[in-house]
Amino acid sequence: MRTSMLKSIVRRTSISGTSRRGFTSGSAPERKVAVLGAAGGIGQPLSLLMKLNPLVSRLALYDIAGTPGVAADVSHINTRSEVAGFAGEEQLGQALEGADVVIIPAGVPRKPGMTRDDLFNINAGIVKSLCTAIAKYCPHALVNMISNPVNSTVPIAAEVFKKAGTYDEKRLFGVTTLDVVRAKTFYAGKARVNVAEVNVPVVGGHAGITILPLFSQATPTANLSDEEIEALTKRTQDGGTEVVEAKAGKGSATLSMAYAGAIFADACLKGLNGVPDVVECSFVQSNVTELPFFASKVRLGKNGVEEVLGLGQLTDYEKEGLEALKPELLSSIEKGIKFANAN
Repeated sequence: MRTSMLKSIVRRTSISGTSRRGFTSGSAPERKVAVLGAAGGIGQPLSLLMKLNPLVSRLALYDIAGTPGVAADVSHINTRSEVAGFAGEEQLGQALEGADVVIIPAGVPRKPGMTRDDLFNINAGIVKSLCTAIAKYCPHALVNMISNPVNSTVPIAAEVFKKAGTYDEKRLFGVTTLDVVRAKTFYAGKARVNVAEVNVPVVGGHAGITILPLFSQATPTANLSDEEIEALTKRTQDGGTEVVEAKAGKGSATLSMAYAGAIFADACLKGLNGVPDVVECSFVQSNVTELPFFASKVRLGKNGVEEVLGLGQLTDYEKEGLEALKPELLSSIEKGIKFANAN
């Protein structure tokens, strides 16, 4: 995964904010991106970052309330995309029509003392409703699922799309990029290497022990001890809790999640536009393991997923982690499927 998106924006924009390349509609294909949950803690900074992305020509911001203000604010930024805000269920269809990429950060954040079941019961219903609308208004869009718990919300989305007859496993993604961002940051700090040059695959799922960073495959290589690898793994797995506790009940990982969501959406847009060799980790329908969904490196292209890549060589520690995560990840997947079919 690369962090070139923001660097490219800086390169392409002068100090005064006028575009050096003049990003008119002819500079890149017309691409509409819809953000569902745009007025929330993740949605607002994510909307800002997508407004800065020169690959976006139209940006639709949707939430149950508050979006007109967010849209007006963001629309004043002098970049290529035209911004429109939509609020309330009656405007959801307008927000989605013609979308190439739909990003879903909608839902409630995790709070101290909140169990995964609490989070699931609230967000599962929101995701199901939004995906029902996606199936109707933009069935061919690439769907980037941020709403937690991703291990369950992606299977919910898949079931909703199956029932609507629009499911394409190549176009549904669980955004696990934040796990990669954290792994890269923590690894760079311990290995004392330039974080901009670091890459670390993170596989499995997107919660607790289901998050498995493959530090043995990290580049550039570093001679870290087993104890250091275990500590880095644990910190990556507990990164969300670290932020929740640091914010003392007043929020979760919103800014870093928005950044990670923007990085992944940028990769999807590049893939749609035919940029070669775009590879990111994502939670997708997979044959890499016996589980129906699994996060691993994915090659992105004009149809979404072009190829789901294998795990590569694992250490004994990583093999143990892989086997340990499978029961919990399977339980989360089945929980999502059961919810979708029971409601």
